Amino acid sequence: MSWLHRLERWLGPVALPHLTLYLVVAQAFVYLTALLGLLDPSRVMLVPAAVMAGEWWRLLTFVADPPAAHWLFLAFALYFLYLSGSALEEQWGTVRYNLFLLVGYFLVVGTAFVTPYAPASNLFIGGSIFLAFAQLNPTFTMYVFLVLPIQIRWLALIAWLGYGWSFATGDLATRLSIAAALANYFLFMGHDLWLSLRQGVRRARAGAERREGPQVRHRCYVCGKTDVSHPQLDFRYCSKCAGDQCYCPEHIRNHEHVLTDGDAKKS
Repeated sequence: MSWLHRLERWLGPVALPHLTLYLVVAQAFVYLTALLGLLDPSRVMLVPAAVMAGEWWRLLTFVADPPAAHWLFLAFALYFLYLSGSALEEQWGTVRYNLFLLVGYFLVVGTAFVTPYAPASNLFIGGSIFLAFAQLNPTFTMYVFLVLPIQIRWLALIAWLGYGWSFATGDLATRLSIAAALANYFLFMGHDLWLSLRQGVRRARAGAERREGPQVRHRCYVCGKTDVSHPQLDFRYCSKCAGDQCYCPEHIRNHEHVLTDGDAKKS
């Protein structure tokens, strides 16, 4: 990860604060101008073949392409994007957050040229922002449509399932976009995921040990005292008893010997 730190130092002087706000405003602007008939939204989409034909601006404008949805769902999506991105920037810092978006941008654009005639979406870049935020804040409670409270970890689970379904059923362009966005996510979140996994394993082991309790090694055959319940006692075994019979100090010299059936008949 040292190369990431070098990139952060290089990007520091030009890092742009509140970048998520600019993305949200740009997508809202494109949606409104398209709604008023002032803009053809297909002119801002990233189509690599069109870029190679001279429409270079698509490399920049596609990040402002809003999701194709009803205005109510679009408003919720943009609000969610702003919430997730602003929180990530606050936790990571402006430089690291800018780098996260920049790497995701180049990965999506680079994979888009594998299928030059298929439009590439910025949807999965926004999805990687959300997944990173959910990973860092799993218990954050979100009020869906300002009414339904739900922890963000469950929304993230739905998103992972949706990505899995889209990857399994989508075309090559969709699969490449998902792979690029998730590669960016794992690149920046891999260390945190590894730490969370190790912590979870430790918690599971500690819980199992608490449930099982300490193992009993010695138990008095007469009174049932154990080295766990009475660790201060010195337990011993009787050589005259059949089997490995253990006794506490009180009963090691005061007990009836345990005999086998054959010994009992002889006596």
